Amino acid sequence: QVQLVESGGGLVQAGGSLRLSCAASGSIFSINVMAWYRQAPGKQRELVANITPGGSTNYAISVKDRFLISMDNAKNTVYLQMNSLKPEDTAVYYCYSELLSYYGMEFWGKGTLVTVSS
Repeated sequence: QVQLVESGGGLVQAGGSLRLSCAASGSIFSINVMAWYRQAPGKQRELVANITPGGSTNYAISVKDRFLISMDNAKNTVYLQMNSLKPEDTAVYYCYSELLSYYGMEFWGKGTLVTVSS
């Protein structure tokens, strides 16, 4: 099996910072991309940022220059450093990975809640 386990969510005041982590484990041959998505109440899930093992990154315009995605290839772990948080960043943040395994190619974590108070 393959599992993605997120950690690091919580409650923070506007202007504060949080760091999310997501570790991929199981029978993984290789990883193509890891990403963070988020879903706010009443809204569709949206891409926040993604990263390849080679270090190529993409960011949603709404988080560019505030969030930083990074990846530890040896640990199959992706991080999301979130700075200058705003109330509109409040959402459940999901880790996603497209990878090569016996069990499929696309996997999601269960999500971690980030709440930004004004």
